[in-house]
Amino acid sequence: MHTDQRGHWPISTDLIGLRRHLYRYMSQMGLVGTRRDDLLLAANEAVINVLEHGDAAGSVSVWRDEADLVVDVVDDAGRLAPDQADRRRPGPGAVRGFGLWLMGRLCDEFTICQSGGRSRVRLRMHLPATSGAG
Repeated sequence: MHTDQRGHWPISTDLIGLRRHLYRYMSQMGLVGTRRDDLLLAANEAVINVLEHGDAAGSVSVWRDEADLVVDVVDDAGRLAPDQADRRRPGPGAVRGFGLWLMGRLCDEFTICQSGGRSRVRLRMHLPATSGAG
């Protein structure tokens, strides 16, 4: 079932509250278990990038289409470039730099685009075919 219902929140340092909103939305839309947890972790990593590297200005949007749950994390400072979506795993001994690599590993789709001075990370996870949520 298709739904036009979207969730949209500004990025702030209240990561617990944001994760709570995303968790509820994802669950209501039929994404549960490990798949939900993976998408939630990837979204959290994208938000942390905005907080640490993007002047903490941005937003998170989530919606369901016919087959997928989609999360867009927008960085108003536009610090990420599309070629960064092909991030390789950081080398041995690295303690930082895993976020983009992790997003690509956890989600069915991970893209970065730039437009109007902003960067957008798009995370997509396929929904179970039997999901009747929405």
